[in-house]
Amino acid sequence: MTHQRLRGEHAGTFHTEEFECLSEPVGDARVTVDRHVKPPFEAVVVHHGATVLRVVRAVVGHADADDAWSDTFLAALQAYPRLPTDANIEAWLVTIAHRKAIDITRSASRRAVPVADPPDSPARERADTHDLDLDAALGALPPKQRQAVAYHYLAGLPYSEIAVIVGSSVAAARRAAADGIATLRRTYPRIDTTRSHR
Repeated sequence: MTHQRLRGEHAGTFHTEEFECLSEPVGDARVTVDRHVKPPFEAVVVHHGATVLRVVRAVVGHADADDAWSDTFLAALQAYPRLPTDANIEAWLVTIAHRKAIDITRSASRRAVPVADPPDSPARERADTHDLDLDAALGALPPKQRQAVAYHYLAGLPYSEIAVIVGSSVAAARRAAADGIATLRRTYPRIDTTRSHR
């Protein structure tokens, strides 16, 4: 299932009336948005979809990334009406993506079937211009390090939120990310770690 399919199947379920303005623009006045009203789910997908895709690619790899992305947003769509209006939507989505990535990883380990004569591997697409060497370096990290690096450096989450998502302490999340980055510096010299540590 791809994210395009998700949007197609559920396009009619988004409720734009949930996003309300307190006042209309008059002259040069700006529109005032009620921060206590959640945006429509379609806007959540548009705003956070790319981040979630980068995160699941880093955690589960390209082969399962589309499935993890779709599973994440299908689960989020069902739970969104119950999400508090003051919730951190990005952290909430990454939490769901984390759980879906674990499910996919477990499922993949159960369905692996050896073949006598594997076909030649096709060249992987580079339509999004992502770096395949970086993908391989990330994929080689232990799961906790890969998750901490993805959630902090790709999703931009602070270590306090990462600790909650992965079920560890803040210090352990910070250590996992530091260890992961140290390994990436050795295996992928072009890595950019300019994001500030929080």
